[in-house]
Amino acid sequence: MATADDLRRIARSLAGTTEAPHFDRTAFKVKRIYVTLAADGRSANLKFTPDEQEFKTMLAPDVFQAIDNGWGRQGWTKITLSAASEDELRAALELAYAHATGPAKR
Repeated sequence: MATADDLRRIARSLAGTTEAPHFDRTAFKVKRIYVTLAADGRSANLKFTPDEQEFKTMLAPDVFQAIDNGWGRQGWTKITLSAASEDELRAALELAYAHATGPAKR
C-alpha cells in the first residue's frame, strides 16, 4: 500500500523535481507538472498519454482511473494510493516524469 509520503519521497528523488501548491493540491514538476497530490493525500493525478492511461486502467482498474473530463481525455489519470504498491507508484511516477522532461507535444 503506497502513501502520500511515498509519493513525495519518490517524486523528490527524480532529478529536478520541485514541489509547490497548485490550487487545492500539491504539484510536482520538472519542466511541466507531472503529478498532483490531493489535499487529503489519498490519491494523485498523473500525466500519461491516452494510450498509457487506457493500458493502466485496464490492467489495474482498482489502482488507476481515467479522470472524467477534458484533462482525462489528454491522459491525466487518478491513482488511488492505498490500492497501489510502492512499485506501481514508482513506475507510474517515472513514466509521468519522463513525459514532463521530454519535448512538449503540440
